Amino acid sequence: MKHTPVAVLFLIQGMSALGGTTAAAGVTSYLSTMLPYLTQTRDMNGELRTSPKFFANVSGSVNEEGTCQCSVYLPDTTFPVQKVEQLEIISATLTQKFEAELSKVTEYSQKIELYQQQILNLTIRVQQVESGGVSYTELDFQLLKVEINDLERLVTQLKPSLIESNAIVEQIYLEITNLTILVNELESLDKNNVLAIRRQIVALQNRLKECEENATKTTPPPYFPPGTCVHRGLMNVSQPYVAKLNWRGFSYKYGSWGRDYYPSNPEKELYWVAPLHTNGRYFETFRIYSSFDDLILFKYTYERSVTYGEGSGPALYKNHLYYHGYNTRYLVKYDVKTNREVLRKELPGVAVGNRFSYAGVAWQDIDFAVDESGLWVIYSTENDVGNIVISKLNETTLDVLNTWQTRQYRPSVSNAFMVCGVLYATRPLSTKKEEIFYMYDTRTGQEGRISIIMDKKLDTIQSIDYSPTDQKLYVYNNGYLVRYDVTFQP
Repeated sequence: MKHTPVAVLFLIQGMSALGGTTAAAGVTSYLSTMLPYLTQTRDMNGELRTSPKFFANVSGSVNEEGTCQCSVYLPDTTFPVQKVEQLEIISATLTQKFEAELSKVTEYSQKIELYQQQILNLTIRVQQVESGGVSYTELDFQLLKVEINDLERLVTQLKPSLIESNAIVEQIYLEITNLTILVNELESLDKNNVLAIRRQIVALQNRLKECEENATKTTPPPYFPPGTCVHRGLMNVSQPYVAKLNWRGFSYKYGSWGRDYYPSNPEKELYWVAPLHTNGRYFETFRIYSSFDDLILFKYTYERSVTYGEGSGPALYKNHLYYHGYNTRYLVKYDVKTNREVLRKELPGVAVGNRFSYAGVAWQDIDFAVDESGLWVIYSTENDVGNIVISKLNETTLDVLNTWQTRQYRPSVSNAFMVCGVLYATRPLSTKKEEIFYMYDTRTGQEGRISIIMDKKLDTIQSIDYSPTDQKLYVYNNGYLVRYDVTFQP
């Protein structure tokens, strides 16, 4: 077995401190007692084991200073001094590292508390922005982004330092990521003033809700029995309903059509369609239909030819067609059943020869109209310098019963019609819009401006006829037969 020499000078020097020659004797006596003990092997429990003796006597010497020295050889398993020294070195190194890591953990804990407070502040700010409690601009978003990016960078640097206990750091990093997503979403919604936009949106939503409520209500218009005039005048007209193209074709853009008014038999249906010649002046042929379905299906009851008439102003009243005699001042009454002219009478003072016809519609110097009170004629005279003149006629004799002069220039209106003794005049606003803009009440002599918009399918309205039977307007629009429902003011 290999042995390791260990100097026991510390024993001797400790004893030599007692002084003199007695030290040498004491040391010799002490060594004689201890060395056999040190040289005996023991087991793990400290009990002696039988082993060979390594020495019996130990030789020593005295140096110049009088110190006794000797060498003792001890077995390696008795006391591992070198291993103890290595353990002490390792322990010291680990202690230093532990203290360094502990100081880092303390520092990181302080930083984490700071980051948590910053995240809390950012969360509050984002919630305020999201809730609309403050007005913010694009700069606010940029500042939020800078602060969040700083936090993300610091947490990214912190993560590798805490390998085992980084659950808190991961939670902080997740919250920062969520904040980034939320801020980006808010910024994408608006870059200026969300509060004002939200107010506009709320206002628009309220308006839309009101429109939807009004649309779902569908309040029916006030009802007035046909033939009565207990209302306060025209209030509105419906969208146009196109019945069909006139029976002579698209080239016949001028003409008139409507429904007969027979007060003693209001349920009776009788319709007329009277296209003019393609030159827009001559009136010679018309058809009579016994129902609206027959009109749609081209099933006419009569087709009549008359001595030449002129213009788009005819009207059907009590089975008689009234029209303007061609190139004359005569009013003509024609019986549609017997197919004969009943009466012809001159209208005093009327201006003819396309002198004061409607705007956009030539040769309509005399325009017949029918309402709840009977037969009317709308025209102008030289004495009235082109202003509209209204006369009430006796349908039997064609005598003028009464006349009203207006201040509305006739060539400035596109057409006119009568409802309950009130004249209504129209004018074009565009190729798709017509406006009822003027009214004259023959019962009171009052005239004034109104505004009721009519949609139209084509550019020019050639004639408008009102039927008291069904309270509809019958419009001849560039060859098409169009009609409108009317509503009255209660």
